[in-house]
Amino acid sequence: MAKTKVIIIGAAGRDFHNFNVIYRNDPNTEVVAFTAAQIPDIAGRKYPGSLAGKFYPKGIAIEDEKDLEKLIKKYKADECVFSYSDISHENLMHIGSRVLATGCKFSLLGAETTMIKSKKPVIAVLAVRTGCGKSQTTRAVVQILKSFGKKVVAIRHPMPYGDLEKQKVQRFAKLSDLTKHKCTIEEMEEYEPHIASGNVIYSGVDYGAILKEAEKEADVIVWDGGNNDTSFYKPDLTIVVADPLRPGHEMKYHPGETNFRLADVIIINKIDSAQKTHIKIIEDNAEKFNPQAQIIKAKSTITVDKVNLIKGKRVLCIEDGPTLTHGEMKIGAATVAAKRNQAKALVNPRKFATGKIKETFEHYPDIGILLPAMGYGQQQMKDLEKTINKIDCDTVLIGTPIDLARFIQIKKPHTRVKYDLSAEANSELKKVIKKLLA
Repeated sequence: MAKTKVIIIGAAGRDFHNFNVIYRNDPNTEVVAFTAAQIPDIAGRKYPGSLAGKFYPKGIAIEDEKDLEKLIKKYKADECVFSYSDISHENLMHIGSRVLATGCKFSLLGAETTMIKSKKPVIAVLAVRTGCGKSQTTRAVVQILKSFGKKVVAIRHPMPYGDLEKQKVQRFAKLSDLTKHKCTIEEMEEYEPHIASGNVIYSGVDYGAILKEAEKEADVIVWDGGNNDTSFYKPDLTIVVADPLRPGHEMKYHPGETNFRLADVIIINKIDSAQKTHIKIIEDNAEKFNPQAQIIKAKSTITVDKVNLIKGKRVLCIEDGPTLTHGEMKIGAATVAAKRNQAKALVNPRKFATGKIKETFEHYPDIGILLPAMGYGQQQMKDLEKTINKIDCDTVLIGTPIDLARFIQIKKPHTRVKYDLSAEANSELKKVIKKLLA
């Protein structure tokens, strides 16, 4: 019987997980290629044979998604399986139509079919879009669990931008682990806040192997989701964060809508920055499409280290990269903080952008008056540093989860913005988690 030839359409994360749990040991399927999108410089690598298993000793090619039709013909593919997150329903079906027009089958895997069951309780923190506030919610959940005397391990959605073999299982418990694993800015933004809070966090490529290691030291596993992807583990409690600054997106993006429908708890975050009518849109959608879910409204509490550097100043706002690019946000925490603290003006960085940062603005022309902290590799980090230091401004306001000044040299006055889930939302979450543990 001929094997079904499959191309997995991905972005270096969910695609590898789907392969590992569904296809790696399937004798009836041959995965002939992965495709890559969203993340720069991912295409052109290989998923190594050491991770791919006995049927793939030479590994599997990672190709560019833009060549999808040619790849279907080249590999004589029978099926293309879509496997990445934070894409509009419209764009998802444009990709589907490209596949179907070749005569190839287009498919999606069910959320639960790719979830691994843990021996320990699992709380999953997910979102409907990138940049809703998952990370601050995850930190709050971990601290609540620790307050109940539980040993907690967080496991982060994959960000394997380096050597995939070396990144099979990564454990982060101290800041030196970030250097040990040669983390990019994008990775450090997710791992460092956990480490700073005294938490252990795992990430990597093989989430079956990661879970086995995490279970050795945890009473409870917290899944720290990426983008708006579904959980890799079967959750006992699903918390989903929605964003009233992008009302309605909870029903328009894949797989964020899936999360919204699966949620046990929906946190409507950033209510202190949103219009009441926009909050109501999310409430109405929750009532219509997931009436069993508990709704928690949360403020995203913003603090600034040095407020005196903002008032009356021309401010360059630096925000989390993915939130602005495929997350499509026009503002972030730094922008909000600059306006609240009476900045004289926001400085537009576009004409100063260089190298990879200039390419980012060209690829995402609708980014707001701010600078995305793109740091998927060394060249992007160098170009980010050059861009910042070329810009004519009084103050650099850093709204990323980590202090960029630790990794790049900023030759201007600068300060940080920090953001956390409000105390009231924490209190509500604590009641939910206490009930789960009981």
